[in-house]
Amino acid sequence: MNTSVKIIRTEILSNSWGTLKKITFEALQRDGSWQIQTREAYDRGNGAVILLYNKRQRTVILTRQFRMPAYINNDNTGMLIEACAGLLDNEAPEDAIIRETQEETGYRITGIEKVFEAYMSPGSATEVLHFFIGEYSNEMKINEGGGLAHEHEDIEVLELNFNATLNMIETGEIKDAKTIILLQYLRLKNIL
Repeated sequence: MNTSVKIIRTEILSNSWGTLKKITFEALQRDGSWQIQTREAYDRGNGAVILLYNKRQRTVILTRQFRMPAYINNDNTGMLIEACAGLLDNEAPEDAIIRETQEETGYRITGIEKVFEAYMSPGSATEVLHFFIGEYSNEMKINEGGGLAHEHEDIEVLELNFNATLNMIETGEIKDAKTIILLQYLRLKNIL
């Protein structure tokens, strides 16, 4: 328990898709004084992300879908190219990402490798994201993917040349942090 933080009050501002809380707390400063601060924190649960890759073909599987926050932040279309990801929904990260991969991409994968965990936006969101990579082959494709209709998902599945995706980061076609991190991970580890 961190003894340099004392929570004074927590208010729920919204409890829809996730929970937005306003937290008032005292924080011990480096000079020994206590300071009252207020922050908002958004909690929608923890998640997992995976980058599927094919060594022989030197390709990766990514998705394209509409993201409202990107759209309202002056992204012209709101369509983002991303690695497959989703919330854990009370599952182990490994089980959740295998399920999400099949729902979103149509690939039934078995061998995955966890590479690390990270907070993606610790100044405002509680979410810890579990990062995975996994090798795929054409034989693993069992359906077209695209997400679940009852979750209002309309996901386009993309099989792209690995080097082209690295260029897409430079051109701004890929702007999603989790995707950039995993593409750079494959590059740094010389996997592709």
